[in-house]
Amino acid sequence: MTAVEEAYGTALEPVEVVDAELVEDDASGADAVAVPDPVAAVLAALDTDAKAHLDDIRPKKTKDGYARDWEIWGEFHDWLAERTGTRLPLSKVTVGTFVSFVTYLDQVVEAPPNTIERRITGVTSEARRFGYSVPKEATEAARRALKPLKLDEKRMKRGRGKAAAVTPADLRKMANAPRERQPQPTARRRRVFHVSELARLRDQALHALKFAVAGRNEEMSIMDDVHVRPVEEGLMVHVPSVKGRPARDVPVTYGEDRATCPVRCWQAWQEAKLAAGAEPGGPAFLPVDQWGHLGTARLSPDGVGRALARSAQYAGLTGRRITGHSARRGLVTTGRKKGKRVEKLRRQGGWSANSPVFWEYVDEGEAFEDAPTEGIGL
Repeated sequence: MTAVEEAYGTALEPVEVVDAELVEDDASGADAVAVPDPVAAVLAALDTDAKAHLDDIRPKKTKDGYARDWEIWGEFHDWLAERTGTRLPLSKVTVGTFVSFVTYLDQVVEAPPNTIERRITGVTSEARRFGYSVPKEATEAARRALKPLKLDEKRMKRGRGKAAAVTPADLRKMANAPRERQPQPTARRRRVFHVSELARLRDQALHALKFAVAGRNEEMSIMDDVHVRPVEEGLMVHVPSVKGRPARDVPVTYGEDRATCPVRCWQAWQEAKLAAGAEPGGPAFLPVDQWGHLGTARLSPDGVGRALARSAQYAGLTGRRITGHSARRGLVTTGRKKGKRVEKLRRQGGWSANSPVFWEYVDEGEAFEDAPTEGIGL
């Protein structure tokens, strides 16, 4: 039962409204009765329902992250109480406490600036969810305190760093990497890691299609066979909605190289998957164990990311951080170098028009386009 139904009954029966002009004015006020305001009551109940609904539809990963941010906020108050002798309530989100929180995360915890920025967002969200006031000037002050930290190269190195862009040449190296990977000379176990043919076909299709649609790990995980529709020009791929983002339908054309062509890789994986006993119309990508046995449950988002990182390692692509975002970054940077239209690339990956991450990728791809030092007589 919602808050509205609790206030007014399941059927939401109309509430009798008393006209204030018809109530006799008692000068003494002794017998005055407060007249309920039904409009205010309904609005309050709707607000309660809205907050509960928004919390229900928030992704679990985001909830867990924000909950951890709130725990860190409590740890900061423990640290502050030890030094001041006074325990401040967690509800007091002010300019002073928020700026001190940034300083604590930077100097005591030594967190990278990007993590600090996430903590600010998480604490703000959780505080408001609990009904606490978070003044705008407090969040603005915290972000001003954070700004010079993000310009410090040493501090930025505290984190894992940004994901490196994957290029078509990288995909070819991964697709053609040796199936057997020898252990390191110092390895205690001398096993040879073997990549089965089924896993190899799965990874080729997964990586090529992920790059082509600029897919997130979650999107590739929940994609089904019916979402990938063969057409004369190649494939029309329906990328499902994740985390409240709108779904999108994007075109994928034939590639120039068999090993990285998303269309032919997808066709080869489909044939092998069905031959291995997969149900038609099921999950697009399934796990394959070390013996080449096909699983029945869909490949998890973490499994999608691990498959890409593992293939990069087998191909010898060391020294760069290859993650689930590498394919998304790679499509934009490679596309801009080849003169692909910005709006087309944005729609392909489902970025919002004002996404700072997308425009960062665009700038990276355009770095040498009309470079300031080009053609000036150097």
